[in-house]
Formats: sequence, C-alpha cells, structure tokens
Amino acid sequence: MRLAKFALTGAAAALVTTGTFGAGAALAQTDTVKVGVIYPLSGPVAQAGKDSLAAVEAAVDVVNNKHDFNMPLASTEGLPNLGGAKIELVVGDHQGKPELGRADAERLITQENVVALIGAYHSSVSAAASNVAERMEVPFLTGESSSPELTERGLKWFFRTGPHDGHYTAVMFDFIEQLKKEKGIQVETAGILHEDTEFGANSGREQRELAKKHDIEVVADLPYRSKTTALTSEVQRLKAAEPDVLFPTSYTSDAMLLIRTMKELDYNPDLVIGQNAGFNDPTFIETMGNDAEGIISRAPFALDMADRIPLINDLDELYKKHSGGRAIFDPPIRSFTGALVLFDAINRAGSTDPEKIRQALVETDIPASQLALPWEGVAFGPDGQNTKVSAVLTQIQGGRYWSVYPFDVAAKDLIYPFPDWDER
Repeated sequence: MRLAKFALTGAAAALVTTGTFGAGAALAQTDTVKVGVIYPLSGPVAQAGKDSLAAVEAAVDVVNNKHDFNMPLASTEGLPNLGGAKIELVVGDHQGKPELGRADAERLITQENVVALIGAYHSSVSAAASNVAERMEVPFLTGESSSPELTERGLKWFFRTGPHDGHYTAVMFDFIEQLKKEKGIQVETAGILHEDTEFGANSGREQRELAKKHDIEVVADLPYRSKTTALTSEVQRLKAAEPDVLFPTSYTSDAMLLIRTMKELDYNPDLVIGQNAGFNDPTFIETMGNDAEGIISRAPFALDMADRIPLINDLDELYKKHSGGRAIFDPPIRSFTGALVLFDAINRAGSTDPEKIRQALVETDIPASQLALPWEGVAFGPDGQNTKVSAVLTQIQGGRYWSVYPFDVAAKDLIYPFPDWDER
C-alpha cells in the first residue's frame, strides 16, 4: 500500500496518520471529495473537451443535488456513505498532447490530492495519464477513449465504461453482412483512412483484421498525420482505388477537411462509415451542412432512442444546463456515464482511500435500467473493460443523427448510396 498523498478538509484531515485509512475512520466528516478531470480545453479539439467536461459536471450535479430520476445517487444530496460529502472537480487541460496529460495527472495527484482521475478523450492522452495513475496507485476511469490497447496493458487501476474500437468495428462489419442478407447490397472492397495517433492506428488495425475475417479486400490503407492541413493525396488514392466502403478515423478538424477534399475531388464511395470522433460532433454537422448528409458513424446511442429509454430525456435536459444549451450526444454521454460510475464507486467505498475506490469499481454492477444508454449495464472484466456494452450506427439525415442500425430498432431507413455532391 502506498503512502497516502491525500489531504482531507476539516476534521477529517486528522484521520490521516499512518498512510492508510482505517476501516472505522469517520470519513463522513469531510465536506468534499476531489476528483481530477483531464480534457483538451484549448487547441484544435477544444470543443470536444468542453463537451465532455460539461457531461462530467452534469454527473456532479446528479450527485451533489437531488433529482427525480432513476440514476445512481440521484435521489440524495452528496455522497450518503461519506456523510453527504460533495464531489469537487479539479480540472486539467492537456490540449491533445500526451506529455501535458501526463503532467496534469502528476499535478492533480501530488498537488491537488485528488482521489481518482477521469479523462481524457484522446486515447493517446489517456494512455499517458493512466500510466501515471497506475504508478501512483490512483483509479483512472475513461468513458470515451476507445483504443482497444488501453485495456490490454494489464493495468490494475484503469477502467473503461464505454465500448472500444473493437466493439464498434464489429458493429460496422455486422452491418455490412446484414446489408447483403436483408437488402442485397454487396460490399466487397474497403478503403481505410486514419490519423496516426493511438486512436487512429488502433482503429485501422481493427478494421484490417475484421475486413480479412469478412472476406473484404482492403484496396487502400492510408494513415495520415494528425491535424494535417491537406488530404488531397490521400483522397486521390482512394478515388483511384474505388473501394465500396470508406472507413475514416478522424478527429473533428480532420473530418471536416476530409469531406471538403472529397467534395473538391468529386469522390463518392457508396458508403462512408466513420469511427465516431469528428464525425459524431455537432460542430461537424453545423459546419459542413448538406455536405455531411449520408455519413454513417458508430455510436453508443442516438437521441431518437428516448422513446424507449426515458432517461435520455432526463439527461438531455440536465446536460443542456451545463453545455450552454447543446443537446447530449456522443462522446459526452459516455463521459457522463463514466463519471457517474466513478462517483457511485466512491460512495460505495465509503472512503477516499484509492484502494477502496478501486475495489468498489471492480465490484460495480449497475443495471441497464439506471443508464441513459442501450447497454446491458456496467460491470468490469479483469482488464477493466465494461463487459455489458453495445453500439449502434447513426447516419446524418436532415442535419441530425438518426439510428439506422440495427435495422430492427432503427429510427430511419438507410440512405444508400452516399449521395453525389451535385444531388445535395
């Protein structure tokens, strides 16, 4: 057990005497519990970081104030098992840079005395920051970072509530199989385009492996430099290769650059299926307008599911109070879910001892009825990955995201093929 690095407020500070908290320690005397949050709040992906931070703030609102809906800790004020202590966020801005995420994690743990960390949107930053948390024995939970490798490192203190790119990519290829069976649409070739950070590289790897498994020939496999200012060469190569489906993995600025370049070069594959991120950002739709029509993206949910998952409406209204009126979407809904799962674990631990919080996370078992997502629940496997996740595909139609797969629960019929640029 490491020496304690955590300062408590008020009378509870006197309890820290031997480096650990005793089982009978009266932790209810602390007024606040500090949790570190690391997101990109400046730089090219700042809006995504602000959206996720707003979601975490909404989760704090659920805990710290009383709400009349069926979520963990919503019916009380504060953390009941810690005497009503309130969650206090301490925020870091990594700007999309792993080295800054690493420094933020160290600062939040050693100087701000946080009991756990949440973050960090970018998989590469989550990897760097969680390595610090592992060394310092502090829980690190991500709701949105989706690189499969994050839960393949054998870490003890790392947890992910959302699906990883392996789950999402499997849904993409299941969709392609069902296109053939139910609609007679043949997809025989694929083009893979991805940015070169951990997120993109691992997404490309998953897509290559599943393409081979499904007998789909990859006719173009193109990594590109993250935050590039030109994709002309890549799109020219894709156009020449003529894949039936394009699988792009890009953050928001790159996703917009890709679509502009596709339009400029009149490149129209039959299907465009994005790996979330930039393609699922409301800013993408707002900026691209009609040029975004027909793009498919994987997601953990869609707002049109609210009729059968009423908690989506509850969360949407709450999120708007923290987001400046922006509706809940993905990834923020994953950020919210991850944060609430962590806060629930802190309450169940009844302690600010990181080891007890980690053990409470291991024992997590939240039912589907308490989630604003179409998952089976939240329960972690030995690797820290939630084993009860699922995913859907959405398509941009009429300037918003609609669920189009699985077909039996879809809100809209699929637009196929991807519309020509002069037909928009």
